[in-house]
Amino acid sequence: MKTTRLILVGGFLGAGKTTLLWEAANKIMAKGQRVGLITNDQAPELVDTAILKHHDVKVAEVSGSCFCCNFPGLLNAMQLVSDAADADVIIAEPVGSCTDLSATIVQPLKEKMDGELLVSPLSVLADPFQLLDILNGVSSGIHPSAAYIFLKQLEESDIILITKVDLLEKEDLISLLEKVKSRFPASEAMIISSLTGEGIEEWLNEVMNRTNSGQKIAEVDYDVYAEGEAILGWLNSTIDLSGGPTDWDAFAKRLMQDFSNQFEFMNAYVGHVKLMLESGENYLMGNLTGKAETLNFRGSAGTGTQARLTFNARVEMSPETLEKIVRNTIAANTSGTLKANILTLRCLSPGRPNPTFRFDHVV
Repeated sequence: MKTTRLILVGGFLGAGKTTLLWEAANKIMAKGQRVGLITNDQAPELVDTAILKHHDVKVAEVSGSCFCCNFPGLLNAMQLVSDAADADVIIAEPVGSCTDLSATIVQPLKEKMDGELLVSPLSVLADPFQLLDILNGVSSGIHPSAAYIFLKQLEESDIILITKVDLLEKEDLISLLEKVKSRFPASEAMIISSLTGEGIEEWLNEVMNRTNSGQKIAEVDYDVYAEGEAILGWLNSTIDLSGGPTDWDAFAKRLMQDFSNQFEFMNAYVGHVKLMLESGENYLMGNLTGKAETLNFRGSAGTGTQARLTFNARVEMSPETLEKIVRNTIAANTSGTLKANILTLRCLSPGRPNPTFRFDHVV
């Protein structure tokens, strides 16, 4: 029977998990191994899934619930990508606001999939600026209950991956690493940059060759955890755009800037706002993970008369307010000859986490 390796990559919203998933998959495939990817969200129409499907890799999506609350859904997705890709390695990305993964995912997998699955050390990504603020006791705009989730993710991790290190000065990085090692001595701290590739090979060497996963069970207050998830409005939407010849890159950048301005004016914490604009074979990705300076774009959708917009937002406000802002902003940016046909729009506040399993010990 073939044994498949599973790499779980957690981390709070905006940490850069999806970017790392593809970079890691690319490097693994370059060495001759087959890879499948699994994304996860509270609702379908994920930008992350749409992006990954543009690459030569099999992707499955578990939507409508987190991995821990839909453990059978995770197993089904693993079987799907394993069959479709004959995968040697599966890389899975849990919901960004999810914690208690060691007790609810890693331990059950180790027990129930023994002999079929090699579970790698649980890796948790952390944005360096948000990490520094939270370690220093500064809210950085994040709700205290959401900060609790952020810290619990790090506490239960086997490996803490400090991301986006290309944005830090060497002295600041050294200082941050020292703080992380002091606060979380039982976790291994590593650095990576998906932009430059720094640290990715070193991290892959660890997770591709170790099976000492889920070495800690965190104590999690599910009341605080539930509040930390519920303070965010979650919106996923797909929209068809049509009209006269349009510079889709310019359109997407104006749209994202409008959203950034509105959320900043309202002083609303942004977990992430993502879009993917596809026109034919061309596509542009936009990402906002905080204030306007975090706004970035990759790719190009070019110029055309038709496009498909996939849009996700995780912002600290009620779902009703978030939906109103999104609908109004889309309408304001598609006045005149450009028309928007909203195919799907789901806006919600996550319910209380209710894991399928929760182990109280390390398997």
